[in-house]
Amino acid sequence: MAISSAFNIASGGLTATARMAEVVSSNLSNVMTDGYGVREINLSSGLLGGVKIDGISRIVDQSTLRERRNAEADVGAQQRGATALSQLEQAFGTVGDESGVVGRLAALEQSLISASSNPSSEQRLETVLSRLQDVATAMRSDADAIQSQRLMADQAIASDVDTLNTTLQQIEKLNADVLRLVGAGNDPSSAIDARQNAIDKLTSIVALTEIDRGNGQVALYTKNGIALIDGSPATFGFAPVGTIVADMILASGGLSGVTLNGAPLDLGDGYGRMKGGSLEAAFVLRDETLVELQTNLDEIAADLMQRFESSTTDPTLTAGDPGLFTDRGAAFDPLNITGLSSRLTVQASVAPSQGGALSRLRDGVNAITTGPVGETAQIERWLNALNDPVALPSGGTAKSGIGHASEQINIIGRLRLDAEERLGFETARFDSLKSAELAGGVDSDQELQRLLQIEQSYAANARVLQTLDAMMSRLLEI
Repeated sequence: MAISSAFNIASGGLTATARMAEVVSSNLSNVMTDGYGVREINLSSGLLGGVKIDGISRIVDQSTLRERRNAEADVGAQQRGATALSQLEQAFGTVGDESGVVGRLAALEQSLISASSNPSSEQRLETVLSRLQDVATAMRSDADAIQSQRLMADQAIASDVDTLNTTLQQIEKLNADVLRLVGAGNDPSSAIDARQNAIDKLTSIVALTEIDRGNGQVALYTKNGIALIDGSPATFGFAPVGTIVADMILASGGLSGVTLNGAPLDLGDGYGRMKGGSLEAAFVLRDETLVELQTNLDEIAADLMQRFESSTTDPTLTAGDPGLFTDRGAAFDPLNITGLSSRLTVQASVAPSQGGALSRLRDGVNAITTGPVGETAQIERWLNALNDPVALPSGGTAKSGIGHASEQINIIGRLRLDAEERLGFETARFDSLKSAELAGGVDSDQELQRLLQIEQSYAANARVLQTLDAMMSRLLEI
């Protein structure tokens, strides 16, 4: 019986060391695999002696993992804002950019100065007309750039929602796989690795919390308490649009918010308690930041129209007449400012291609007859109107037309800089936590040392079996 027990103990030792070698091999082969949790075999002494394999543990620092996910949500939010504002700044150009509104207004000013020195020159009047058209075109281009970014934000929301739904369904299946493996007494570590990677796909979209439900099951909730998955996954909905114009906002029903299992998450901001991450950032861009920038651009367009629409600036105008700049041919309407920058055009009466006359740039937009070719008064009045300090329709500091346009560029620049500074901070924080997480991963040196110990243990158990075999052979010879 003693020899038989010794055989069993030594055989158990060989089995345990072979299993340990398998675990070490798995660890070493996954040293570069993201999301891989280090495996450790759990051993205990058997009731009748020897060693018993109790299972395999997957080692993960949950605290570091949780903080890294929170940081990733912050990076996702800041990245989306910084990217959009950087692209918008490039579209608007800098204050010194000749193709931007500021540069076009400066060119208009120079053309008016040039025309005032020789008002009889048709070529110089043509230049004034061209510069007026450049200003209107640049203004419309900037408005298009803002709405393009809003559309991109809307599309990003749709993409995030699609990723949420798809990934939550994957997590549900992986939860079931883990439960099945645990129930069968098999190692669920690989399925848990896959589930962790799936959860990580969501962390940049929304800040979430992972809750252990036992038997290898996890639930996911947002930081503000919405269940993403707790048994069954939530179903999120969103209706993207194909185009966005200035008057399309969430409150008017022109744009969609996120729905949870068919019901609106929040009628106010569209995302409710889905805070933290790129999803919230996309809503903030689409419905707040970019809308405010559009409003300011419309105010600048309104300012330009009013500067050239006054009878003081142009005595040929009467109340209700459009000036040099129009709202698609109409006069300024204080009740219709939204989207004005996208509708800004030049007065047709001064454009020969539209049946107008260049002489009206010298005589006034509603001039019936051609005045003296050497008259400069009207051109000088327009030049003064462009440069006079005037507050925007909504109020604020009085500035010239160029001053207001320059301030818009500066606002976008400050927003972009602030976003990039926050992104830099959050990225550094994420990198630090990611490094800490990786530091708790596979230590190849430690695994190789463990492999040497396994080799020695395996050799020792094999030696025991060899000795027992010799003893049994000797007994059989007697």
